[in-house]
Amino acid sequence: MNIIDKVRYVIKKGKLVDKGDRVVVGVSGGADSVCLLYLLSGLKEDLKISLHIAHLDHGLRKESEKDAKFVKMLAEELNIPVAFKRVNVKRIAGKLSVEEAARNLRLEFLLQVAKRVKAQKIALAHNFDDQAETVIMRILRGTGLYGLSAILPKRKMGRVFIIRPLLNIKRSEIEAFLKSKGIKFCIDKTNNDECYLRNKIRHRLLPLLEKDYNKNIREAFFALAKSAGSDYDYLKGVVARTLKGSHTKLQLKSLAGLHPSIMRLKLREAISFLQRDTRRITFKHIQELEDLILNRPQGSIVDLPKGVSALKKQKMLVFYLR
Repeated sequence: MNIIDKVRYVIKKGKLVDKGDRVVVGVSGGADSVCLLYLLSGLKEDLKISLHIAHLDHGLRKESEKDAKFVKMLAEELNIPVAFKRVNVKRIAGKLSVEEAARNLRLEFLLQVAKRVKAQKIALAHNFDDQAETVIMRILRGTGLYGLSAILPKRKMGRVFIIRPLLNIKRSEIEAFLKSKGIKFCIDKTNNDECYLRNKIRHRLLPLLEKDYNKNIREAFFALAKSAGSDYDYLKGVVARTLKGSHTKLQLKSLAGLHPSIMRLKLREAISFLQRDTRRITFKHIQELEDLILNRPQGSIVDLPKGVSALKKQKMLVFYLR
């Protein structure tokens, strides 16, 4: 199958869009997002969807204004409406890394655009190679089943779904498609800056693993993520049927009686209810909560990232924003 047929197949098989959907497409101007935009534009009649471009200028590079102009030109060429916004990530980041702050601001912007234009889906251009890089990055930082599932092809985020139609497409296929069609794109020089962990993995660790250990290492990590994602989805269904009631007030006796895997996911669910993003919740944080439940005295508190705390009362564990 060519890349267009592969993406069409993935979208239809995974039910990534529904007839009549308005889809916000995150377009940075780079190769991946430009490829995604052209593919979705070519498939919109077949899929019976409408598109709306969203471009966030992070203000991190001198060329970023040129990227915005390029995206505007693309929008005009394809006759697709577009939303722009410029932010100063370094100024806003605070205690967060520039990477994390940029990611959070981008997601916030995409959700705002989706709400304003009444979109049901947000399409992002993560690809096959991104999946392998993300799995390795999370293993290096420490992760559990959720982290191993890495990038999901479809994920509910509030009232919209984040979809990733290129997740089965290799970066080499994206580049070949753009070259064959004579489609231009912007080059982000920071993608070669090895002060960022992802870039180190992309340019140094993955090539080393391919050369000295397993030439199909990307496929191996992709398969791991897919398997972990399937297992995680099943366990989420079990968790949804467990301890129904308040999301933030959990009965201690019932919690203690759960299998550790289910209890840990239930704890993550409670944190997620208060703070959508649980990226900074590590296994160590979950272990602290387990110790709070099983060993610490009434009145004990565990403080978690992003302002979430858990208080042990006489009969229940209460999560709140401090």
